[in-house]
Amino acid sequence: MNIVESKSMTKKFGNFDALRNINLIVKKGQVHGFIGPNGAGKSTTIRILLGLLKKTSGDVSVLNQDPWTDSVAIHSNLVYVPGDVSLWPDLTGGEIIDFLGRLHGKQNEQRKAELIAKFQLDPKKKAATYSKGNRQKVALIAALACDVELYLFDEPTSGLDPLMETIFQECVLELKQAGKTIFLSSHILSEVEALCDYVSIIRQGEIVESGTLEELRHLTRTTLTVKTDDDLTAISELAGVYDFVSTAQQYRFSVETTALNTVIQELSTITLQSLTAEPPSLEELFMRHYDLQKEE
Repeated sequence: MNIVESKSMTKKFGNFDALRNINLIVKKGQVHGFIGPNGAGKSTTIRILLGLLKKTSGDVSVLNQDPWTDSVAIHSNLVYVPGDVSLWPDLTGGEIIDFLGRLHGKQNEQRKAELIAKFQLDPKKKAATYSKGNRQKVALIAALACDVELYLFDEPTSGLDPLMETIFQECVLELKQAGKTIFLSSHILSEVEALCDYVSIIRQGEIVESGTLEELRHLTRTTLTVKTDDDLTAISELAGVYDFVSTAQQYRFSVETTALNTVIQELSTITLQSLTAEPPSLEELFMRHYDLQKEE
């Protein structure tokens, strides 16, 4: 079942094409990462999914309904956390969480108490005294305490310290185990890499790649570090080998996926002291797309 689906979705602001032919599928029970730099179209896409903006053309459905015409029904079964949260300054954090829970109607009181403890939030302090991180905690607790089908997060850990980021990741994995669907827009690529089953990369209003992490890693290179007394200079001349650096008894270089077998065959003929292979990170994948953009 597709929880979110768009086909050839576009959004124009005057003559500016904010989104061009966005084809997006988020399946039930999936943690779907949505990455791209500021201005790429992430937030515009999310606002259309929330029914806050009307698409210019194409088709879009959320929970099998039109987010523009059926937004009230859709919002009863989703929650949303933005990256920059504004709160009522004269209310306490606890009062805001309770208010948002009553407004939504699906907040679990026991879950709420557990989350307040996990995120180490003092719910008795007024929102005006909260740091950005604590304001973010209020929104996350209110959202995560709700039992819904779809969780939309747009830079949700903005302002959180590393420990709280880890707590958030644990909560997302719990939701996934419960069969919930999470759409996560984030610039913290390690977060996306740790949580997501599937990733879509958006660039200049277009989705340039979509797939599982394993499927997308064909675009990047594996880094090998080799310790040996033998001379590996010949490997630097192989097709698909890049950034070859040698120091005393150690060689470090990156290899295209298509060239890995050839390189391994070469290494099998020498005496190795050690061999370390570092799989390509999502950050490398991401940067490569934007390096390519600069070259165009």
